[in-house]
Amino acid sequence: MPNDSPLPPKQSQDSESLLRRLAGPSTTKAGLATDQRDINRIIAEASKGSKFYENEKRKDKETTERISRILKHRDEVLKGVDLHKVEQNVDQLLVKMEAQRDLSQTIVHVDMDAFYASVELLDNPDLQGQPFAVGHGVLTTASYEARKYGVRSGMASFIATKLCPNLILVKNNFSRYSEMSKKVMNIFRRYDPDMCAAGCDEGYLNITPYCTEHNIVPEECVREMREVVHRETDLTVSAGIAPNKMLAKICSDKNKPNGQFKLEFQPQAIKAFMKDLSIRKVPGVGRVNERLLESIGIKTCGDIYTHRGVLSLMDKQFGLHFLLQTYLGIASNVVQPWQREERKSIGAERTFSTLWTQEDILNKLEEVAAELEADMQGDGWSGKTITLKYKLDTYQVFTRAKSFDRWISTRKEDLFAIGKELLMPELPLRVRLIGLRVTKLKDLKKEADSKAAGIKRFFDSVSGPTSPRKRRRVNVEPNEKQPGHEILSLSQDGYEEAMPGFHEHDEGDDFIEDHLAEEIEMEQDNQPPPKATTTRSRPPNSAPAPSSDLSSAKESSSRSAKPSSAVVKSSIPHAGDSPRTPLRNSPSLSGTACSPAQLDDAVCTQICPICGKSLETNNRGFNAHIDFCLSKDAILEAQTSASVTSNKKFSLAKGSPIRKKGKPGKGAGRR
Repeated sequence: MPNDSPLPPKQSQDSESLLRRLAGPSTTKAGLATDQRDINRIIAEASKGSKFYENEKRKDKETTERISRILKHRDEVLKGVDLHKVEQNVDQLLVKMEAQRDLSQTIVHVDMDAFYASVELLDNPDLQGQPFAVGHGVLTTASYEARKYGVRSGMASFIATKLCPNLILVKNNFSRYSEMSKKVMNIFRRYDPDMCAAGCDEGYLNITPYCTEHNIVPEECVREMREVVHRETDLTVSAGIAPNKMLAKICSDKNKPNGQFKLEFQPQAIKAFMKDLSIRKVPGVGRVNERLLESIGIKTCGDIYTHRGVLSLMDKQFGLHFLLQTYLGIASNVVQPWQREERKSIGAERTFSTLWTQEDILNKLEEVAAELEADMQGDGWSGKTITLKYKLDTYQVFTRAKSFDRWISTRKEDLFAIGKELLMPELPLRVRLIGLRVTKLKDLKKEADSKAAGIKRFFDSVSGPTSPRKRRRVNVEPNEKQPGHEILSLSQDGYEEAMPGFHEHDEGDDFIEDHLAEEIEMEQDNQPPPKATTTRSRPPNSAPAPSSDLSSAKESSSRSAKPSSAVVKSSIPHAGDSPRTPLRNSPSLSGTACSPAQLDDAVCTQICPICGKSLETNNRGFNAHIDFCLSKDAILEAQTSASVTSNKKFSLAKGSPIRKKGKPGKGAGRR
């Protein structure tokens, strides 16, 4: 453990915030020391002089400046305001929210204990009781013995060895982790077939039906489930039992490792539990938002009520509804598997030691395009917008994006061509990360299913009912605000899931990438130095990349992109697009009903009874489209797709887990 030497002199607020930032996003992990100031000092000393350190220092300064603007804005909005009246209005809102509290469901959050490390112990018992960590370059998890020294997931191995000189490093074995994850998840599904996996080592279950059917209390049910996991896998799991998912996740951390905690299902007990809870423990509050809330006096969930008037006046900055939900301990209690229609983007990226030659950078871009092709074609997706992401050797991240009027080809060559078009105007660059991401997705598998169903509807003249789950999603998703307002991230039953800006400022993945790049750079410092190049200074928000076929530009509103970027709209057909004649210059009555006289020559919107598509075409084009939909090839294709989908659904019904290719989910194996 760290020595008992006196703590350094009290730091200024700026220095203290930088030390906390350099410590990373995993400072709330179970098994870490309560007072981490000495550990944070060692991490900062080990990081000094690196570009990573300078970038974190820059980000910390930006957050400090943002806090200054927020405090100035707070002082302005409070002038001449009857704060007591504002608080009364918030109190009325709290009464309405309290009336919607649902205590009828028993939700469990299960979290494997140091999953990757525990799996390694199965194969190497000699590690028992030793401080060891899994990963090379950047750690994916650490044993509880190593955590006592401050070693944790997301940390560079060279920093971890400074904290714990006797640390044993073990290489990742993802195939083994995947194997054990399937076994564990199959055990969980015995208690809730509709459980929601939140990674390879954690998930949410609704055990209400199981407890009713087997006449068992929740504590006994969870204890039995944990014992079954240990008996069949030799692994341990911790669990939290509560009325909703947010509370269950917080509770699962209370008695780690190999423990469980049940929160009383009473409003007063829940509010008492939340009152003294650190705001950082709440899912949906990241490191940046933690600092912002602390700046106005909110360190615990109980402080939310104290400052409810200010939060109401600054709703846009802090998200009043989410924080009031947090204070009350109210959140979503709907547990269901991940749905394809929830996917918003698909992408691939690579981190590497710094590259500066055009050839090396393009070769890396081509590798990323190949990986993206495999994911898009394997999972059945296309899209209309592609975004290039790159990180400079200074750790600054920029994006360039381009939108098309047609669906983007999923061929590697075409994805690479678009990425290259966006990248070339930016050169010369010194980069350590390149990524491509496709948004505005089209579900090709769903389209095949719709075509098969459309043919049946056309001949049977019968329209099947919309699924209840689909209707629920439609009912809870009309959360688009007026232009200029952020679109909230809501759960399945309409509860807000995070503070405004959480997805932009939650830098856990970037922190890991940055440490990895720094580690790679240090290990490969024998590479020849680059030739001198002149790198342009770049603004924090990237300007659009110039292109020969630009028609308009608009600001991107993607929640997943951390920096802002411009999206370039293009009407030029792309390789792989089906040949179609643009109707842009034709007389159009789009959005209106067409009279019989108009249908022959004029272009208007018509709905195909076969595939259900909305078409902007004239009568002749519409008839040609129907002929195509009813062609033998189309029918055969629909039948084949329906058969494949049916087989997959049967496989799922039998309990065969279908796993996504690629890395484990965020946070996977790090608890």
